[in-house]
Amino acid sequence: MSEPTSAPTTSPQPAVTSGAPIQLENLTKRYPGNPNPSVDDVSMEIKAGELVVFVGPSGCGKSTTLKMINRLIEPSSGRIRIGDEDVTDMDPVKLRRKIGYAIQSSGLFPHMTVAENIALVPKMTGWSKSRVKDRVEEMLDLVGLDPREFHGRYPRQLSGGQQQRVGVARALAADPPVLLMDEPFGAVDPITRDHLQDELIRLQHELHKTIVFVTHDFDEAIKLGDRIAVLRERSHIAQFDTPEAILTNPADDFVSGFVGAGAALKRLNLTRVRDVEIAEFPTVSVDDPLQQIFSTLRAGQGNELLMLDRRGRPYKWLRRGDLMRAKGSLARAGQLVHDTVTRDATLHDALEAVLTDSGGRVAVTGRRGEYIGVVDMETLMNSVHEMLEADRLTAAEHAHDLEELRHHRVERDLEGLRDGSEGS
Repeated sequence: MSEPTSAPTTSPQPAVTSGAPIQLENLTKRYPGNPNPSVDDVSMEIKAGELVVFVGPSGCGKSTTLKMINRLIEPSSGRIRIGDEDVTDMDPVKLRRKIGYAIQSSGLFPHMTVAENIALVPKMTGWSKSRVKDRVEEMLDLVGLDPREFHGRYPRQLSGGQQQRVGVARALAADPPVLLMDEPFGAVDPITRDHLQDELIRLQHELHKTIVFVTHDFDEAIKLGDRIAVLRERSHIAQFDTPEAILTNPADDFVSGFVGAGAALKRLNLTRVRDVEIAEFPTVSVDDPLQQIFSTLRAGQGNELLMLDRRGRPYKWLRRGDLMRAKGSLARAGQLVHDTVTRDATLHDALEAVLTDSGGRVAVTGRRGEYIGVVDMETLMNSVHEMLEADRLTAAEHAHDLEELRHHRVERDLEGLRDGSEGS
């Protein structure tokens, strides 16, 4: 695998190395004393640059299957191919240096700084000091963490979400073509989890790695996966298809159970905020004088402003009444912004945020949390109506096609009967 060239630390450049295809051939894992295999004869092809999600009930073998790809668990039989190389019998340590790996607890070494954690694999593979330094800063910037602020911190000084970002940065540091992720966002709160999912979507949009992701959360699978492998007991594949195909045409009752109720609403996870109109909204800065804030409000058409902090991030919603009661100080005025979405968030995420906000809108932010615009309830409902209308038209076309097919079959059968009667 070719190593990346150093990139300027001011703005990250997309990696030139894309993902590699993965092929699992009759992969099986048996443990001593257990008459049944934990993973039984799994065969699967994963395309280069594809994000595939393994989802299934607890104990079905999805994590075991994932760990056999980088041979943290050795397969009892079967083959693993990555790119053009059969890696089943190669040195497992060398193999793992070519594969990124991120887990639920981030797996960061507590005695190492953030920079040292990220630099670990590049150092092991023989990169120069200057190149490692550049790569650490590039990776921190890539996952939305300011290198100047986080470079020398220790894992204990980070939030759960920040730890997971560093874990992903470390997994990507040596530019591996394959990234394995074993329930990496399972231990953080729901809002942080949504943002980490959005970050992964953005990263994949830039890097095009081959990612295999394990989760027990079907909504997370729909949101992230190019394709989803729904696994039964022993990792038997119940259905391996796109999220839309699984939602609209589950293979059997087992898959339907995973889809659950509200399949139409779950399809909101297939559309991103970037696909709908992001509107402008009047903004002021936390450092603006009160008189200037009043002037901005009077110049606008609405009755509300969004106040940004010193880094340009959404801070407070300010209504006209809040300003009238401020009496020269905005310290206690307005409503804090509790939730935001990124352009890579799903419409489902945006709808949840809008429904919990009294103003019926949510601020959209960039990779560092900087303000971009807003999405409101009207925009989201228009998108839902368009989706439902498209479904209705598709259903009507499908019914028309079925009717035509039935008509042709009837004509063909009548033609056969006529031919038979003439020949008798």
